[in-house]
Amino acid sequence: MSGSEVIATTTELPESRVRLEATVSAELLQRSIERAAVQVGRTIRIPGFRAGKVPAKLVIQRVGREAIIDEAIRADLNDWYDKAIKSAKISPVGQPSVDLGELPAEGAPFVFSAEIGIVPTVADVKELGSIDVGRADTKPDEDAITAELEGLRDRIARLETVERAVENGDYVVIDYTGRREGEPFEGGEGKGQLLEVGAGRFIPGFDEQLIGLKAGEDKLVKLEFPEAEFDVTIHEVKAKQLPELDDEFALEVGGVDTLDELKKDIEGRLAEAEEARIERFYRLAVLDAYAKKAGVEVPDALAYEHAHQEFHRLMHRFEHQGISQDVYLQSVGKTHDEVVEEAKPAAVQQLRRQAIVGAFVDAEGLSATDEEIAEAVEPLAQQEKISVKKAIARLESRGQIEGLRRDLAEEKAVDLLVERANTVTVAAAKKADTAWTPTADEQAANPGIWAL
Repeated sequence: MSGSEVIATTTELPESRVRLEATVSAELLQRSIERAAVQVGRTIRIPGFRAGKVPAKLVIQRVGREAIIDEAIRADLNDWYDKAIKSAKISPVGQPSVDLGELPAEGAPFVFSAEIGIVPTVADVKELGSIDVGRADTKPDEDAITAELEGLRDRIARLETVERAVENGDYVVIDYTGRREGEPFEGGEGKGQLLEVGAGRFIPGFDEQLIGLKAGEDKLVKLEFPEAEFDVTIHEVKAKQLPELDDEFALEVGGVDTLDELKKDIEGRLAEAEEARIERFYRLAVLDAYAKKAGVEVPDALAYEHAHQEFHRLMHRFEHQGISQDVYLQSVGKTHDEVVEEAKPAAVQQLRRQAIVGAFVDAEGLSATDEEIAEAVEPLAQQEKISVKKAIARLESRGQIEGLRRDLAEEKAVDLLVERANTVTVAAAKKADTAWTPTADEQAANPGIWAL
């Protein structure tokens, strides 16, 4: 299908929105009408023709041209809209408000329009020059080294039976029988199960109710979500016995002779991991600094649309895992609007980054070469055990190759911006009111803003 079969123009509207005017060629529309007629023909019977073999022209005469066009539009509108977006070279945000207009006369093209939010534009991006961006020190602190050592101790700890009440962090050996609305349910029974109290690896709210019990005692555990109750018997209470932090421990877990050597090894590994983390987030901080210098503005309505779109992408993934939107919202104790509203600050940050990267791609005329496409596709080809050429052809058939080409061009834009940035300390960046890489705690406090 050639690009000229759907052409589009845009008219700028306030608040980072555009009106898209799309024209579907008469030839493309006619092919769609004929396909729709064939589909409809499979559901009707006409004397003299076998089921599913009624000519498209006869189906149109029998059912009516308007009804068939309506079916054709419903079947192919999404594809036409995607091609119109590509023709207009815009980056849409959220769902469009579509106006189908009038049904076309015979032999005429089909014209529809849509209003849609777009990633904000950035003017004079080439004039931004260099900018200071703060980059954190990669040296891990003593607390991180200690935490790693404690994790290693925990990993090789032994469980020993204790004669006392259950405490948080203990392990218990239990039998349990569950009921919902008074009836047993599948998977609700276990015998001799080992459970870590406080780890939350079973049903949320279950193991906390075992704290304070002793071996031989019973407990009726009641849960609100999912609503159920369990008869539980404690057979054993076990506690972890941690090994001593000494040279013998270092040899067992690290294969080194002394504890000091183990600490140095841990420090090196943590420094390497922290350097990789900081590099990832430094690249985002560079985008944030340039977006701030460029004065990129994100309208509130656009941020809401982006957050709403991302929420429904998340729900789509959850639904594949058998988790409905209602169940998810119940689990977090929030409404749809509350979840989306809370995600708006992250949406603003992500749209500002998209705006600055897209502006540099266009301003610098960046693109991906065929060799770069082949290199990017090679892992997929190896995974599917096909040639790179065949893998590229598959992506082209799915309409994904241009998206990959744009992604690679955007990576080049980020590389260019990072090269132009001046690395300074975090303290200097804060003083200059620019951007800086987050600490691990800052990243954890705002995971959406620092999402890669």
